[in-house]
Amino acid sequence: MKRNLLTLALLATVGFFLISCAGQPVQKSAPSFAPYKFNAKNYAAKVNNFVIVMDNSTSMSEKYGAKAKLDISKELLSAINDSLPELGYNAQLLTFGPRNKVYTDFGPARYSTTGLGGSIDAVKNPVGGSNVPLADALKAAAVSLKSSQGSIAVIVISDGDLMDKVPVNAAAALKKQFGDRLCIYTILLDDSPVGKKVMAQIAAAGTCGFATTANDLAASGKLAAFVEGIFLTKKAAPAPKPVAAAPVANDSDGDGVIDSRDKCPNTPKGATVDVRGCWTYDATVLFGFDSTVIDPQAFNMLTEAVIVIGENPGLKVEISGYTDSTGPEDYNLGLSERRAKSVMKYFVDNGVAASRLTAKGFGEAQPVADNATKEGRSKNRRVELTPAK
Repeated sequence: MKRNLLTLALLATVGFFLISCAGQPVQKSAPSFAPYKFNAKNYAAKVNNFVIVMDNSTSMSEKYGAKAKLDISKELLSAINDSLPELGYNAQLLTFGPRNKVYTDFGPARYSTTGLGGSIDAVKNPVGGSNVPLADALKAAAVSLKSSQGSIAVIVISDGDLMDKVPVNAAAALKKQFGDRLCIYTILLDDSPVGKKVMAQIAAAGTCGFATTANDLAASGKLAAFVEGIFLTKKAAPAPKPVAAAPVANDSDGDGVIDSRDKCPNTPKGATVDVRGCWTYDATVLFGFDSTVIDPQAFNMLTEAVIVIGENPGLKVEISGYTDSTGPEDYNLGLSERRAKSVMKYFVDNGVAASRLTAKGFGEAQPVADNATKEGRSKNRRVELTPAK
């Protein structure tokens, strides 16, 4: 009898625990961000001035996922700061919220990674004030930019909480003051529909910027594209120095492989090529064994390809997948096509129009090396990008 009573008590306790757990909402995961190191030697500044307007109101102490929204904001701005090469910008960091005031945390001054980074780290959690003076922060930006020269990027990062049309009107006034010199970009810190609408309206007031979210910038390649799109212009490759000597072999597409050996002429500038001069990526680097999921370590490599395609607006690209001769021929054909489509999806997800891309699988056909050797098979496992005719 005692044993039965103990069993019933145990079952009741487990049942209560399960019911309690079932009633708990699913915890959202907070986004995280990885900086992309741009080489300053390869880029020039696209803008002359930028102002970051950072929300530090009381709602920023609330959690989104496992982190406070202010911490997410600081991590995102730190990743942008660590990605940005020092190219002579004039920069400023404004925060707004505590005690309903606007604070100048950095600048206006010549941008440096350590200077802005230290100011971002020093921003503390809200200490009071419920109203959100984003409009006042935009007005403060207008005052500090009054004597600026050249183009301006204004980046607003906020959860959009407790805002109305006032900051939208202030953004429109800022745009009117500086005209085509100024663009506004907004970053929403959570998934609030109301906040998303307000932030989109603020960006639209700038006419030449755009609205995005922290979740979107956490996706692979998106942070690099965000930084490059706003701040950077890629330098043209320097013209080759004339050589006063015997005539040298031509390299018409400038990929480092002379025309007589180039099996893939007209490769776009900046593309990574193999010894044949073909725009090629090692499939064993892009994917794990027998997998079509792109390895995160290959994201930077493929982001380079996204940038090359973006710098050639009229370029259409065929993505071709290949395997070695190991395994059934039909299976290899299917695997190569699935891998080509995975690369195509990565490009589309990172801003390349699908109409500019095609994906095909060729399996073990068209080998570039001897399948009888380990080294040859490794070279045959590849993904090639070819300018489409």
